[in-house]
Amino acid sequence: MAQRVAVSEAPAGSRRTSRVRVAVRLRPYMDTQDDKGEGPCVRGLGPQKLEIINWRNATETLQYQFDVFHGEETTQQEVFLTSVKPILPHILNGQNASVFAYGPTGAGKTHTMFGSQEEPGVIPRAVREVFNLVGAQEKSQDGWEYSVGMSYLEIYNEKVLDLLSPGSQDLPIREDKDRNILIPGLTHTPLSSFADFDTHFIPASLNRTTASTKLNQRSSRSHAILLIKVVKSRCGPPHRQQTGKLYLVDLAGSEDNRRTGNQGIRLKESGAINLSLFTLSKVVDALNTGAGGRVPYRDSKLTRLLQDSLGGSAHSVMITNIAPDYRYYFDTFSALNFAAKSKQIVNRPFVKETVLAPTIAHGKRSREEWEAGGSVELQNKRSKEVKKAEQSSPPPVHPHGSPDSSVLERLLALEKMMMGSAERERLNLLKTVAQSRKEIQMLKEKQKELEDKAKMFNKSEDTEKEPEDALLFKTDLPPLHRKQSTAARPRKQQAVVTPLQVSQVQPLQQCALVCKPSQLLDKKKKRVQTEVGEGKENGGVDPPSAVDVSWESHLDSALLEQSRKKILQTLNSGSLKELKSLQLIGDKKAKLIMGWREFHGDFTQVEDLKKIEGVTAKRFSSFIKANILSSMGK
Repeated sequence: MAQRVAVSEAPAGSRRTSRVRVAVRLRPYMDTQDDKGEGPCVRGLGPQKLEIINWRNATETLQYQFDVFHGEETTQQEVFLTSVKPILPHILNGQNASVFAYGPTGAGKTHTMFGSQEEPGVIPRAVREVFNLVGAQEKSQDGWEYSVGMSYLEIYNEKVLDLLSPGSQDLPIREDKDRNILIPGLTHTPLSSFADFDTHFIPASLNRTTASTKLNQRSSRSHAILLIKVVKSRCGPPHRQQTGKLYLVDLAGSEDNRRTGNQGIRLKESGAINLSLFTLSKVVDALNTGAGGRVPYRDSKLTRLLQDSLGGSAHSVMITNIAPDYRYYFDTFSALNFAAKSKQIVNRPFVKETVLAPTIAHGKRSREEWEAGGSVELQNKRSKEVKKAEQSSPPPVHPHGSPDSSVLERLLALEKMMMGSAERERLNLLKTVAQSRKEIQMLKEKQKELEDKAKMFNKSEDTEKEPEDALLFKTDLPPLHRKQSTAARPRKQQAVVTPLQVSQVQPLQQCALVCKPSQLLDKKKKRVQTEVGEGKENGGVDPPSAVDVSWESHLDSALLEQSRKKILQTLNSGSLKELKSLQLIGDKKAKLIMGWREFHGDFTQVEDLKKIEGVTAKRFSSFIKANILSSMGK
């Protein structure tokens, strides 16, 4: 199991910050491409300065200063020695490094990174230098073992493709618990020498997607990322391990489709390239603001993979390639502005070191040695303990005792001396548990004994009190019989118990509380009134049939006819609100009545209300009764 070493345990040099170094390389001027004969628009002013002519006013120039400026005459060797070689030793110390080329299409990025057979670029020179550094460390015999491996991928149309395995599909990008970026399924090839690297790198480079445009005969249509991983392991304990990574990135150039003439697939590729580069500029802007806000690394797979290079833990170098031609003026101007912003980014490199824990097999072997007693040290320790026990053992107390008993006592003493502390603690614990169980059993027995004594004492008391209670409650009166009361009781009453010593017993019905007949009649009237006047069509309940019998016979016929006419008038000319004011007519029934009037005209008689949906004969009688009684009550 590997554990990550804390930052405070890392070397002091690994805790310092490192600013992104920016180098600008100017491509040679090509007269054949300049139709107007305007000349170059960029001039170098020294090893770190350059100027670009203001396109609005040719007499004005804008000056920039970077870490290194490589002019038109700079060779591949000089670019490597001044910009790339100084950061390579950090890889062997467990730190990360990153080199990536940025610039517009046709500015010479691929030439800077790959080069040619006669003039190798940054990638072959950097890998050769890594093997030279590893070989020098192995010759010094510093107690470390080194292993080198490579992975090679491209980002084409926002898809991560393995160039060492051309048949692979889009690979996912993951992040581990230590916030390291991983690509599961990416091929990792071990390398033994630079020649071994060359045999794998050249065929894989041919798998990269390229195409021809108006500005470049062999334009890169994807971002290529080469990963060189160096693992440094300690030979002896403690088994430490340091891992350093070198990212060599060749970015595809930003394109103006009006000048490149891209169509179809080339146009889609150009859109994906420009989108990823735009996200890269947003990441740089977010890092420069320093407000602690969100950095949009996840908005693009390119920025996700460059997360360690920009604002992360790598020593980064950005080589910005520009062209001096006037037709590249705006691309050059934007590239110089992006480079000026990128040099303000600060990274925080650290040493990635892990300590390997001892394996389980080693622990098993040590346990077997302990059980077998094969270790010499263990045998010596046991022999010393035996001698000490023999010296400290007391002489036998009974001189006339048998020799067997004295030998047995000595053997028991030796066994106690040789017994481990863990076994001794276990025996003490068992003794404590046994003693506590014995005490609990004794307490249970005492409790049972006390309970038996209490029961016996209660029985004796009960037998003594029985004759006294019999004399106290004895009487010559006949037993009481409760008579059934015919009156309805509204609630249960608590019985009043009179003393048993009284000479005369009162009848039970004289003690009961009976409601008066007037109260019962009042309650029945109230119940009938509430049942007649309850809610409308949804909440009302039809009154009982016993109360409905001949209710109209008790009313004046003139009043009945007048009430019916009034109800009929409301049904024919009443508004929705007036219809709802009728008893047992709700919103739904009122709307049905108004609709019936529109289609069939006025109601000729009140009984026509039965034609409305949902109005039954029983409902109609309840409606008539409720409305006539309510109108008469008013």
